[in-house]
Amino acid sequence: MAGRAHALMVVLASGLLLALAACTPNPTPEPDMVDLLQQDWQHTPGVTVEQDGLQVAATTRSIVKQGGGGSQSNPPLNLAGTHLVAKGDFSLSVSLTDVTADASWTVYDSPPVIADEFRIEPAGLRLTLRGDNLEIAVFDGSPQHDVTNPQPAHDEHVTVSDPAAALSVRRSGGTLEIASGGNTVSSMPLGAVFESGKLWLGLSSDGGSFQVSSLTATAPKGASLSAAGPAVAQAEQSADGLQALAARMRPDFKIGAAVALGPLGSDPDYAREFVGNFGALTPENAMKPQFLSPQQGVYTFQEADAILAIAERKGMAVHGHTIAFTEAMPRWMRDLPSGSEPERRASSKALLDYVTTVVTHFKGRLDSLDVVNEPFDVDQGTSFQQNIWYRVFGPGYPAVVSKAVYDADPDVKQYINENGADVPGPRRDALLKLALNTNALGGHIYGVGLQAHIYDLETDAISASHLTDTLKRFEDAGLHVRISENDVTDGQGTAAQAKQYATVLATCLRSSACVSYTTWGVDDRYDWRIDEKGSLQQGHDFLFDGGKPTPAYDAMRRALGG
Repeated sequence: MAGRAHALMVVLASGLLLALAACTPNPTPEPDMVDLLQQDWQHTPGVTVEQDGLQVAATTRSIVKQGGGGSQSNPPLNLAGTHLVAKGDFSLSVSLTDVTADASWTVYDSPPVIADEFRIEPAGLRLTLRGDNLEIAVFDGSPQHDVTNPQPAHDEHVTVSDPAAALSVRRSGGTLEIASGGNTVSSMPLGAVFESGKLWLGLSSDGGSFQVSSLTATAPKGASLSAAGPAVAQAEQSADGLQALAARMRPDFKIGAAVALGPLGSDPDYAREFVGNFGALTPENAMKPQFLSPQQGVYTFQEADAILAIAERKGMAVHGHTIAFTEAMPRWMRDLPSGSEPERRASSKALLDYVTTVVTHFKGRLDSLDVVNEPFDVDQGTSFQQNIWYRVFGPGYPAVVSKAVYDADPDVKQYINENGADVPGPRRDALLKLALNTNALGGHIYGVGLQAHIYDLETDAISASHLTDTLKRFEDAGLHVRISENDVTDGQGTAAQAKQYATVLATCLRSSACVSYTTWGVDDRYDWRIDEKGSLQQGHDFLFDGGKPTPAYDAMRRALGG
């Protein structure tokens, strides 16, 4: 009886609560807010997560031109962590403290595209604080006259009354407002810069350090705002993709692609194409010296680590690229002295310290590695490039590097990677001789990488018979081969492009010496070059174009029995 009375009391109380709730007006919805300090920043170069905020230090990352002259600043962005999805207007606020020299905060509409020798600046905003001077630079995404020296659509300097006051960015319709301490210091009709509905954030310093004690994002009533992770997290391997087809023919054979962290994080098409079709990856730029060590003794492994973490989660093999290289060297490495014996001894220590630090850091996570990349001259000859490795160690430098790599990680398979050695001729013979000589000097070269770049089908085409002959030559010498950077121009049409792609892959598959195949990119959205006139040109050399497969992709599937 007491149980029934208790149950009746609960029912009556519940009914009273429901009645009161029905009479209470709906509360005004709170604006969406994201505390960005609580989000993922672990793979952002120069940023350290601390208990009371973020510590930001200068990385001085830059992209050096091929000839070594000049460089383009390459400040980091949070590509593998959290970005924002903002449907409509938004407000961002940051508190920068303990600024020792300068502090930059960037908000981009999309990540920059990083090519071998330049960076394409996206639409977005950069605020740089130096003392009480605030530089406001807005990029609208329009084509640049000189892509390596991007100029903002709006550039102004304002004086702020309190450098320690919070900075804020607010988009309201077509207007963009910048405020310091709640006081508007700039307003401009450039709100359309942020039309993608996504916000990518970066923190950097040119020559000092600073602390971020708060970083928040809010959306006004009627708009929405949320945090999102990288696009690649949602991508899945396809049971009918290129790698799956290859595994049915040769279970240990890997189909790979060179990839960049920006599109992996931001482009669902790119992520789907890559994860669905490939079983191996090569970091296109993230493991080159200028990305890993922009200052001597300072290492920024975060972006490379993020790419390797993706490979681990997706069950992919990783080919490291690269250690000794003439290009893509940071200024400190390129300018090491080598004129005298004492200078060469000091420089050799700096170079070998770099090799040991890098290989040790990635130990156990790489299946293979380019220990020497493009050692021969750029005019398709057979003489060594006179780079810092050659100047310090002499013509036997590949053996010196190979031994240092082996000492740090004896399990990683070592390759010498070169272009123009895919077909019979002096270049191929020189590569074979170099690999054998390196091992004779105590090196540990497992094989060679044949890049197979086809820039012009009239001069660069690779026939099945020539490639078969090349593969047999290396096999007879006891060396393995990987097709390492295959891409093909569509200059003579997509049918000819498709045929060349399929020829290289099918020939590689038929040779037991050819252990893997990699194409040097995924989607033509990210295939850019600067022509002889300095103009930016988009290429059409890859297996996908704008999220859709090309005829070359279909030809590759047929070569794999699909």
